[in-house]
Amino acid sequence: MPALVQYKARTGSVTVPRAHRERLEDGTEVRLGVWRSNMRSRRDSLTDAQRQQLADLGLFD
Repeated sequence: MPALVQYKARTGSVTVPRAHRERLEDGTEVRLGVWRSNMRSRRDSLTDAQRQQLADLGLFD
């Protein structure tokens, strides 16, 4: 989720192209577009806390 927070801070949006990769400050690269797609399609299996965190970021509108 840090990658999504970083992406939103930089772009002002959580609309991420599927092929996008986000590099974190520690050098880790996250396939953010794929991750975002997976979170949206698997939202029913997430915990309430996870769903709330993602909703707070604007992922589940």
